[in-house]
Amino acid sequence: MRFALLLSIAALPLFAGPRYNPGAYTVRDLWVDPATGDDTRTGDSRASAFRTVRAAWARVPVETASANTGYRILLVPGVYDEENLPRYWELKRGTAAFPILVTAADGPGTARLAQINGANLAYFYLQGIRIEGEYAGGDLLHFENSDHLWLSKLTLTGVGDVRDYGGPQEVLKVNQSTHVYVEDSNLSGGWDQALDFVAVRYGHLSGNRFHRAGDWCVYVKGGSAYLRIEDNEIYDCGNGGFTAGQGTGLEFMQEPWVHYEAYDVQFVNNLVHDTDGAGFGANGGYNILLAWNTLVRVGRLSHSTEVGYGERSCDGDLVRCQELLNRGAWGTTNPDEPEMIPSRNVYIYNNLVYNPAPYRSEWQHFAIAGPRERIANVRIAGNWIWNGPADLELGAEDLDPALLRSENSINAVEPSLDPEFRLRSLPPTVRTVPIPPFPGGDRPQTPPTPDGDLAPPTAHHPGDPPGQR
Repeated sequence: MRFALLLSIAALPLFAGPRYNPGAYTVRDLWVDPATGDDTRTGDSRASAFRTVRAAWARVPVETASANTGYRILLVPGVYDEENLPRYWELKRGTAAFPILVTAADGPGTARLAQINGANLAYFYLQGIRIEGEYAGGDLLHFENSDHLWLSKLTLTGVGDVRDYGGPQEVLKVNQSTHVYVEDSNLSGGWDQALDFVAVRYGHLSGNRFHRAGDWCVYVKGGSAYLRIEDNEIYDCGNGGFTAGQGTGLEFMQEPWVHYEAYDVQFVNNLVHDTDGAGFGANGGYNILLAWNTLVRVGRLSHSTEVGYGERSCDGDLVRCQELLNRGAWGTTNPDEPEMIPSRNVYIYNNLVYNPAPYRSEWQHFAIAGPRERIANVRIAGNWIWNGPADLELGAEDLDPALLRSENSINAVEPSLDPEFRLRSLPPTVRTVPIPPFPGGDRPQTPPTPDGDLAPPTAHHPGDPPGQR
């Protein structure tokens, strides 16, 4: 991304976020050309391309292992409308050795597709395609009940005024899925979210731009777990930039992740700017790390950073909700009185928060909810904050205000950033602090969830200024 290191640190190699490694695999090529193709052809070369993706998709077996090969659908430049595509992309299961790829043959952005809805897919890789349109109330790209989704170099653009509920609700939504990797993509234009994960476990968001969303630009919720969000740019958001946790109907969660809204999420080395609400936060999150991020012009409506409660309702399937409650889930069967889901072990370390005058948070720096017996072990240290007047309220009354001010630089030294959000200098009075491991041993046990990584990430270069990779 474009927010690189400065000063003597600039000589160090930059660390890009994690990338999915597919390993060695075998595929058979299937070509599609919407202008000159013909579905009666073999599809095995550009010259003998199918006309529709539907024809190519039909050639992919339900289980690629049965054919002893994977399949790569190569899309030549052109427009692929609804008639050209499968009505629903579903029930195709690749493997690591024999995956299913759909890719723009001549480079990212050259193949423009209508919206995609997929379900029950495995080892499905989508690369370089472009989707744009209004699709009012829907999603540009949606997957559910799938595993090993690799979504890379996509351009997903919702068309409409997101502040007036124009365009799609979400740009990308993934629910009840595992091993989901979104990389090097540009997602914008959802009146709700640019990206919405519900009950997604294992994966990462890396090297993306998420922007122009009416609510939070990005959230991971509904028991989403073991996710790393790194090296992304998030901007032009309504209620906020990124949050781990939010609110979910209990029936949409999957066991055993039925307590907290988000588990073991690391949000590190990202740039968040120009958000009306908080730059980042945790709402019903457990073992959440928010570290080494740069936040600029965030929290205009109230505060720049928040830690609070998620909400858990039952959205209609009372039988399913009661079954989960009987097995130890947190929640309710009353759709009108949601259960408030607390946050626990939220670490906010070594971030740069810069609101240059006259931009400021309206009311306070933080919004750390109480009571402390439920919002537990919130640690805020090593952050460099410049936001509003010297007497701006902290907004964290249940934390020790003297300790907060001593462990963070708050309105003491104004940062100087270039137009690319890079620090021009680092004053000697600004110091980062080591990030401690999460305590462990305090996960709910009915039902138990697998332990996450209790150690902080080691990808950040020692000595880097706050919020700078």
